[in-house]
Amino acid sequence: MPGMPPPAADERQTLINFLEFQQNAFIAAAYGLTDEQARSTPSVSALSIGGLIKHAAGVQKGWTDRAAYAPDAPPPDPRPVEEQMAEYADQYTMRDDETLAGLLNALKAQNAETLRVFAEQDLDAPVPVPRNVPWFPADVDHWSVRWVAMHLIEELSRHAGHADIIRESIDRATMYELMAAAEEWPETDWIKRWRPAPVQTA
Repeated sequence: MPGMPPPAADERQTLINFLEFQQNAFIAAAYGLTDEQARSTPSVSALSIGGLIKHAAGVQKGWTDRAAYAPDAPPPDPRPVEEQMAEYADQYTMRDDETLAGLLNALKAQNAETLRVFAEQDLDAPVPVPRNVPWFPADVDHWSVRWVAMHLIEELSRHAGHADIIRESIDRATMYELMAAAEEWPETDWIKRWRPAPVQTA
């Protein structure tokens, strides 16, 4: 994971590079955490690193499916609304029966699928706006695949910022030192690799 998205020669690759950079932010934020730490909610927010990883995978799946089926809509979810809403709420919580490794594996799989779809789909293809979601615009008939890619960059970057604050609240680790540790960057006077805090003994 580079320290910033690399330059690209065209629009599609630029979108993909920025998407991938924001995807990787969640992996960096989780670097070196235990399951207990990933499940913890150390800030005033109810969010955890594990919950944000789940949501990053879930939100990508929903929007990537819309882009993949464009210009048609994805098949409707046949489940009762209550069941769908319960699943959506569950995205924000890392349950006791879930592990950080499992959540990261699911995120990485969805990350790859998201990048595949946006590498192949026509960026101008219309993406129908659902009419059963109150926060979607009523005066717009469709977005484009390009718009969906930009929206995912927006969505992931917002939640990556949440993950930064929560991780810093856990052990004061910050993004660049986590990236430096994960990628084994050379250390300098201003960037050091993250290292676990020494165990306190009595």
